[in-house]
Amino acid sequence: MSYKVEPLPDSYAGLGEGPHWDEARQSLYFVDLEAGSLLRYDYKQNKTYRTQIEGETLAGFVLPVEGNAQEFAVGCGRRVVIVNWDGVSPSAKVVRTLFEVQSELKANRLNDAKTDPRGRLFAGTMRYIGDEFEHRHGELYKWEAGGSVSVVKSDVGISNGLAWDEKAKKFYYIDTTDYEVKSYDYNFDTGVASNPKVIYNLRKTSPKDHILPDGMTIDTEGNIYVATFNGATIYKVNPSTGKVLLEIKLPTKQITSVAFGGPNLDILYVTTAAKFNQPAPAGTTYKVTGLNAKGYPGVSLK
Repeated sequence: MSYKVEPLPDSYAGLGEGPHWDEARQSLYFVDLEAGSLLRYDYKQNKTYRTQIEGETLAGFVLPVEGNAQEFAVGCGRRVVIVNWDGVSPSAKVVRTLFEVQSELKANRLNDAKTDPRGRLFAGTMRYIGDEFEHRHGELYKWEAGGSVSVVKSDVGISNGLAWDEKAKKFYYIDTTDYEVKSYDYNFDTGVASNPKVIYNLRKTSPKDHILPDGMTIDTEGNIYVATFNGATIYKVNPSTGKVLLEIKLPTKQITSVAFGGPNLDILYVTTAAKFNQPAPAGTTYKVTGLNAKGYPGVSLK
């Protein structure tokens, strides 16, 4: 099968993360995590816009807020804040804080987050000062309109990839430090996940060979796409069998996350990182075409 990998223009992010396809605006939103920056790739213009959030040094994720074209939920440190951005201006402002978690754990920050198909926010934390493999101080949280925050999972090293499958009634979750993808039975009416089960294991023969699973998305056939940090590869996996259906190779090692988008939802957008002095083109954001698969648009926060 022949797929094509191409860079997006002006899409560099030192730690690119959190790609979210906004169908209404035909735009891909993503973050430069350790720069406190938000980026928007406009499909029609084939142009990338970037903004700096005033007073912030971290931006873990960016999710549009339903019903307000200029508001976005962003993970800044341990706070989920609402940022006002017109999608073009080089600076953006925090207008209010939705909630804060783990305020006593100064070495922690929010990492990956997504909304479930009903618009609930799932966001997780990790230690970013010190060894997150040794100190599993992260948690996965759920926030629902009305303001209630609950813990979905504790004992997390690096809270990462999230995906839902309404047909199979499943929620998929990655804690990078577990080297695996777990599936949960998921009640879409209540937002409750239960019965965790390992469906894909990336452990290798020795710890130095372990592949680190990072961000994740899902296609309309129910296959998951697992980005690998240091693996230069996205694995397309059948979650029912654990079988790898396709290995998508990228020209740089640190693949951080993936999301389907484009007018037909058949383009796989890929964020990468340039951590620890990775050479160019590390940090570039890519589009992968020719996969003969479609995904789902991102869901705004309700």
